[in-house]
Amino acid sequence: MQSSHVESLKAKHAGLDARLHKEQSRPAPDDAMIKQLKREKLRIKQEIAAH
Repeated sequence: MQSSHVESLKAKHAGLDARLHKEQSRPAPDDAMIKQLKREKLRIKQEIAAH
């Protein structure tokens, strides 16, 4: 059984993924924002993997 912490991280990861897709679909995406979102997604993914 997974902990609520891991579930919370998965929810944050999914939210970041949605924000990333939304930003990338804009006519003029903000590259700095995309980079920041990808970095945060990776950090969360690594934290999930560590559990």
